[in-house]
Amino acid sequence: MAVASFVLGLVGLLALNVVLGPLSVVLASAALLRGTTRRGRAFLGLGLGVADLLVLLAFMSADNTLSWSF
Repeated sequence: MAVASFVLGLVGLLALNVVLGPLSVVLASAALLRGTTRRGRAFLGLGLGVADLLVLLAFMSADNTLSWSF
């Protein structure tokens, strides 16, 4: 789950961050609660998931829309 969270967080920065951001946060949190041995990747996934949501909010406020695209 930690690695999946990391990968989804990375992909979420480029596309579908409205879906992949929260999913990355949920997977990272679940991995940390279960006591994963890959704590670093789980924390990176958590950070990238939050960054996905922040990027989404920044672009939404700039465009005044509910989504963004390149």
